[in-house]
Amino acid sequence: MMTGTGERPGRGPWGWLLPGLLLLGAMTVWGLLRYPELPDRIPQHIGPGGVDAWTDKGVGMAFLPVFLYAGTTALTAGCAFTLTRATPLDAMPASADRWARAAATMNGRPATAASARRMAAALLMTNLLLGVALLPLCWLQWRAEQSAAVPSWVWVATVAAFLASLVPTVRAWWADARERAARQGVTTEDGAGTTSGRPG
Repeated sequence: MMTGTGERPGRGPWGWLLPGLLLLGAMTVWGLLRYPELPDRIPQHIGPGGVDAWTDKGVGMAFLPVFLYAGTTALTAGCAFTLTRATPLDAMPASADRWARAAATMNGRPATAASARRMAAALLMTNLLLGVALLPLCWLQWRAEQSAAVPSWVWVATVAAFLASLVPTVRAWWADARERAARQGVTTEDGAGTTSGRPG
């Protein structure tokens, strides 16, 4: 039952989770196909000058990029689910006082259900692009030859994809912050008080 003036969160934008899951599956299959061909020593740490530490071949280190992406996928999916289930500011009970609304604003509650879905979709898009950023590192980890050299394109592609991954989330949070600020201004004006139906 609606107790406020806004729309309660509905279905989340889970279509954006599917590409991330497909990428995770493809990454896993790629790693499984490459694993038998890996040398006995594989990269353990990559510094600015290339691979500067090695370790014995093992599933834990060989599949580190896959495990990292699986973790970020689970984390972002959980955050997206939480966002779509949170009651937005415009759906808060009409009886909520201004302090409760201020607290809800301060803790980052979405302004509207639509904003919550946009933010959830942005998180899932960010996760997808983070997976793309890991692909050059997968290639580096799964090379058949043991080489300390790291081509410059690996760094360029990784950094570019990582920076691109920040764009959807920053845009969605910025839009929501503007909506919350606008709603806070409206609430402040409404709470200024009236006398005989006229502004006081």
